[in-house]
Amino acid sequence: MTVQDAPTPARSLEARYYTDPAIFANERQGLLARTWQFAGHESQVRGAGDYFSFDLAGESLFCIRGRDDVLRTFYNVCQHRAHQLVSGAGTTRVVVCPYHAWTYEMTGELRAGPNIKSVPGFDRSEISLTPVRTENMHGFIFVNLDEDAAPMEEWYPGVRAELGDYVPDIDALEPLEWVEIPEQCNWKVSIENYSECYHCSLNHPTFATGVIKPETYDIQPSERGHVLRHTTQCQSLDAMTYDIDLSKPHAGEYRSLFLWPMFSFQIYPGNLLNTYHWRAHDVDQCTVWRGWFTPRGEDSDVIRRLAIQDRATTVEEDIHLVESVYRGLQSRGYKPGPLVLDPACGLNSEHSVYALQQWMREAVDDRDLNSS
Repeated sequence: MTVQDAPTPARSLEARYYTDPAIFANERQGLLARTWQFAGHESQVRGAGDYFSFDLAGESLFCIRGRDDVLRTFYNVCQHRAHQLVSGAGTTRVVVCPYHAWTYEMTGELRAGPNIKSVPGFDRSEISLTPVRTENMHGFIFVNLDEDAAPMEEWYPGVRAELGDYVPDIDALEPLEWVEIPEQCNWKVSIENYSECYHCSLNHPTFATGVIKPETYDIQPSERGHVLRHTTQCQSLDAMTYDIDLSKPHAGEYRSLFLWPMFSFQIYPGNLLNTYHWRAHDVDQCTVWRGWFTPRGEDSDVIRRLAIQDRATTVEEDIHLVESVYRGLQSRGYKPGPLVLDPACGLNSEHSVYALQQWMREAVDDRDLNSS
């Protein structure tokens, strides 16, 4: 449904979508387990046997690179007695359960276990770790717990190619900084705040005057898939705090590509890539990670200064906004108000929030119907 098809007035979601623990439990079993989620960066698993573990939708998982150079992700659980297999990150030749030393190949097959050959009828070939769908987008590893999920190119059509155009050296990038930002709010509040700039002029003076040209800012959902594309002209590039090599394609532009439901690529002038990555911990707690990247992860005063400035300005300002909104959503006095849907779209329109809330509503209500 487009903004032209929206009811008038279109009202924001009811507070229960953000505050009801039952809806969060529904999302964790449904939406968050059936969508593509960021797992980590390829630089964490460069060599055969490199692995890292992570949590997603209430599950512990781990990603490992095999001797065949293939990245695989598995549920982090031994198929014997359900002990967790690995923690943190490291390098291994085989995956060994610390409980009874059952041992798995990096491809997931059971290799050995103490005394298993004494068990009549024991068929080692029938036992393997449970795999998870995994895709690599320019070094960014995404997973989906739904084994029947459509590929990322269908979820986010054209994004892979667009990233390659806007960040020519993206395949050589590695993280330089990860800035962790705990927020006391429902994850959807934080996502909505990121996905509109109606509040920017009033609340983000550094961003609104230092990077973007507000009168040209817009956020549009893609015609297909689940992408919100932020576009804008930039302020004077001569006034930027770092030098920009305009010989590269799109070097003078800003762009952000939000991938529903919890990841965004953001490109600053100069083809500088940074990312947003959300994790929902509970109905009222989430964490945002800001990732900053350089070729091969080499140190850069420019990037470190940008990360510090971003944390002190836009990020800090957003924390207060989203936590205030979440307190308000719990008020008996709140009744969902109309969204400001300007048919011409633009900075002071919430058409992007409208699109986002349609996806949020569908994710919860469709699962309710399917569960009934």
